[in-house]
Amino acid sequence: MRYNPYMPSLAAVAAMVAAIPAIAAQPDKQILKAATDARSAQIALLKDIVNIDSGSGDAQGSARVMARLVPELKAIGATIETIPAEAPGLGDNVVARLTGKGRGRILIIGHIDTVFPAGTVAERPFRMDEKRAYGPGVSDEKGGVVQALTALKLLHDLKETNYASITFLIETSEETGSPGTRKLIDRLVHEADVELNVEPGDAPDAITVWRKGSATIKLTVHGRAAHAGVAPQDGRNAAAELIHQIGTLDRFPKSGDGLTANLTTLRAGNRVNVIPDLATADINVRVRTADQFAGILAAFEASARQTMIPDTKVDVSTTPSFPPLPNNPATDRLAAQAKAIYADLGLTLGMAGNGGASESALAAAAGTPALDGLGPVGGGFHSVDEYLDLPSLTPRLYLFTKLLIQLGAAPPTK
Repeated sequence: MRYNPYMPSLAAVAAMVAAIPAIAAQPDKQILKAATDARSAQIALLKDIVNIDSGSGDAQGSARVMARLVPELKAIGATIETIPAEAPGLGDNVVARLTGKGRGRILIIGHIDTVFPAGTVAERPFRMDEKRAYGPGVSDEKGGVVQALTALKLLHDLKETNYASITFLIETSEETGSPGTRKLIDRLVHEADVELNVEPGDAPDAITVWRKGSATIKLTVHGRAAHAGVAPQDGRNAAAELIHQIGTLDRFPKSGDGLTANLTTLRAGNRVNVIPDLATADINVRVRTADQFAGILAAFEASARQTMIPDTKVDVSTTPSFPPLPNNPATDRLAAQAKAIYADLGLTLGMAGNGGASESALAAAAGTPALDGLGPVGGGFHSVDEYLDLPSLTPRLYLFTKLLIQLGAAPPTK
C-alpha cells in the first residue's frame, strides 16, 4: 500500500475509536420485569420469616422458618432433603435441589439463624419505612435467603433450565461457625463448580471479594474461693487474674482491615461475698491470613505462664470458626462477571471485604470458585439497628438471577 499523507496513523485511529461514546449495555427486559414484579411477594415472604425468632440453637424457631420456606421450594419442583445438624441443640438443615439440562453445577448457601435471642421479634418485629426494612436478621441473612429463593422462582417461571443442577443449602448455625454443617458443606462444595453466598452486600452497593477468618480464644482462670469478708487473704481471685490476662489484648488492633482481637464475653463469680475461684473470657479474633492466628495465640499462651496472682492457673483453648477468604483470581473473575451484569442496569457494583466470616471461605479453601455478599445491601448487622436497603432489592435480584443463568450455561473452571 502506498503512503498517503492524509491517512491517519494507527495511533490516531485508536484515539478516534476510544473517543466514540460506548453503547450502553441494556438489561435483559424479561428478567428485569420478572424481578420487578416479584417485589411484593419477596417482601411479604421476608416479613414472614423475620417475624420468627430463629437464633442459633433455637431448633424450634428454625423449624418454623423452614416450614414457611420449604413449600415455596417444592412448588417450583425442588427436591427437598432435611438433614439433621452435626452438633447437638441446633436446627435441621435443608438442601433443595433443582435439575436442569445445562452444564453448570451451582451451590447457593444461605443461613436463617440470627444472633438474637427468643423474644426479640416481640420487642421489634419487621417494619419498613420508605428506604429500609428492619427486624432481627432482616439482612443477616434472611433477606439473602429470600432473594435466592425468589431467584429460583424466576428461573422456574422463565423456564430457564440451562444448568446441570442448582443446590440451595439453607443452614441453621452459621453465626456460630457452622458447627452443624461442616461435613455437609465440605461435601457440597466439592460437588459444585461454583459457590454463591447470599450474605448481605455492603453499603453503598458492594459485593464481598475477601473476608477475614475467625476464631475464639477462651481464657479460663482457676483460683481459690474464700469468704470475701472474713478471710479474703485465703482466696486466690480468679477474676483479678483474668483482668491481668486480658491486658494482652492491648498489643493487638481492635479494628481495621487486618488482624483484630476483641473481648466479647466475661464471666466470674456467682456470690457477692465470695472470692471467685473461676473466671472465663472469650476473645474474638479475626485474621486476613491463617498464619496470623498462631501469633496471637502464642501471645496469650505466654501470658498464661506468667500469672500475677500466685496459685492461680490459666488455661488457653481455641474454637475455630471459618478460615479467611483471601483475594484470589477465581473470586475476582466472578466479581468481574457480576459487575458487568450490574452495569446492564446502569449501576456500579463495588468490590469490598470485611471481618465477617462466611461459608464461602470453606468453598474457596476446597478449590471451588466462590463469590460472597450477593444478598440485598444492608447494615447495622448484629445490632438493634440492623436494616435492609429496599432500593437494592430489585437490582440485586436481577443480578443474582442473571448470574445463575450465565453460570449455569458456562460454569468457571475449578
